[in-house]
Amino acid sequence: MEHIVARQHGGSDGPDNLALACHRCNLHKGPNLTGIDPQTRRPAPLFHPRRHRWSERFNFEGVLIHGISATGRATVQVLAMNDARRLEVRREILKHGHLD
Repeated sequence: MEHIVARQHGGSDGPDNLALACHRCNLHKGPNLTGIDPQTRRPAPLFHPRRHRWSERFNFEGVLIHGISATGRATVQVLAMNDARRLEVRREILKHGHLD
């Protein structure tokens, strides 16, 4: 369980501010609330799992995760969602099931 909004930014320890996150995502996110959308080069809020719908921000192309909104693109970049290790893990998952 990790904080969606870091305590240093006023986030609470309550269940509405906690979410499951892998260690790698949490390390990349840190206390960030925003990132830079690589398409527009403007600040964009990071994905908020309690407020945003995954399908409106991201899609899969094979093992790659693509941001389909400013929030999605900024989140993919900040969390390094397509680094080599993550792609390797997703390839293994696809061999034994599917991603959606």
